[in-house]
Amino acid sequence: MKNSFFITSLLLVFNLSFSQKNEDRLIEQKIDTYIKEVIQINEIPGVALGVVKNGKVIYEKYFGKASLEDHKAVDKNTAFKLFSTTKLITNIGVFQLIEKGKLSLEDPISKYIGNLPKEWQTIQVKNLLSHSSGLPNIVMFEDIKITMSLNEKMAILSQKPMEFVTGNEYSYNQTNYLFLTKIIEKITGLTFEDYILQNQFPAIQSGVYFSSNFGENFPYSAPRYNYDIKTKSYTKSTSNFGFDAHSANGLNITLQNFIQWNENLDKDVYLNKETKYSMWKPFQFANNTDRFAYGWEIVPVNKILSYGFTGGNETAFRKFPDNKLTIVFLSNGHKYSSLYVQSQVINHVVSIVDQSLKDDYYLAGEKVNQTFLKLNIEKAKQNYLAIKKSHPDWDFQYRLNIIGYTLMDHGRINDGIKVLELNTIENPKSGNAFDSLADGYFRNNQFEISK
Repeated sequence: MKNSFFITSLLLVFNLSFSQKNEDRLIEQKIDTYIKEVIQINEIPGVALGVVKNGKVIYEKYFGKASLEDHKAVDKNTAFKLFSTTKLITNIGVFQLIEKGKLSLEDPISKYIGNLPKEWQTIQVKNLLSHSSGLPNIVMFEDIKITMSLNEKMAILSQKPMEFVTGNEYSYNQTNYLFLTKIIEKITGLTFEDYILQNQFPAIQSGVYFSSNFGENFPYSAPRYNYDIKTKSYTKSTSNFGFDAHSANGLNITLQNFIQWNENLDKDVYLNKETKYSMWKPFQFANNTDRFAYGWEIVPVNKILSYGFTGGNETAFRKFPDNKLTIVFLSNGHKYSSLYVQSQVINHVVSIVDQSLKDDYYLAGEKVNQTFLKLNIEKAKQNYLAIKKSHPDWDFQYRLNIIGYTLMDHGRINDGIKVLELNTIENPKSGNAFDSLADGYFRNNQFEISK
């Protein structure tokens, strides 16, 4: 009797293990099929994708080319530019100082930065993290050159008007992270780069470095490729945002090092649990409309909250704490960068891994994008109308607008106009829809109908 029970128990364990392995293989195959289709449709040069579930890496794969010129494949040693996803690493650095009592969210920035205009002096650290400062955005002014010293930049910036009353609303702003850099350096006595590397990547010997000069070459790095619509080919980016932009867009990192960073975050190596979760609390904007945490974007997926950020329309990092799930997407170029492919990938992959995170609205939006890109315009319109018929409450106004402009930008001006015309039919009371259609007609030299 005992032997029979023992054998039955072994068979049960074996069957459960076999079933789990089958499920993992099925998930892997589905992600493979999906990501290859995304790469094909969007003509992405290279991709690294990682999925972490319950503390275990369940998917880590590399696709395409890190270097088109050298035909070098993306692999575990490829360091991708994170662009604005870098801000997540900066946020952790700020909250490490808060946890140690060296900084407070309520501190006025004038405590650490001198010679500020009077209107700026009461702006607090929390306003920088939540993009609620209202400061003039340093990257928006042509008279502020990258080659200038910080003092020269500040002298010009301080003469620019505030965008809005501090705390009123969300407005993405690179000045916020320039100031966070200077606050970190003032408190620690270290350069921003040394502080981050020492406190978040102390054991890493390679595959993590800072550079906001996209034309700079590093071993094993993936250059950023910009798609040239005229030549229908990719060219290397030579954009240089300068040394002062490192906290906003300068980190370069391999997928494996980013996964390790995430593991340390999950295991409370960088921050204790209470401090970590305080980063993800929504900031209270005065307009009671905008939603953003302390340096982290808040994205509901099937009514389940996730936290992360995207960069350059090419990278994305998203955590689903309640589901113990994290997705990392890294790439080095998108043909259709305006369509937010990186966010679509996150939302689609999580739907494969965890059914509770399947958001039909997001998936339908991605399908709308893809059908207009790869099918003839009339069939794409019919597919769109079929989706709307099933879900008349779903709003695709913004999406149709972006698709219309994307098609026009890529030489399909008549198709783009048809999409913009469809948008006015779908949204007859939208001034923006009609304004965009007028722009489309103008681009096509249809001046009278444009008026």
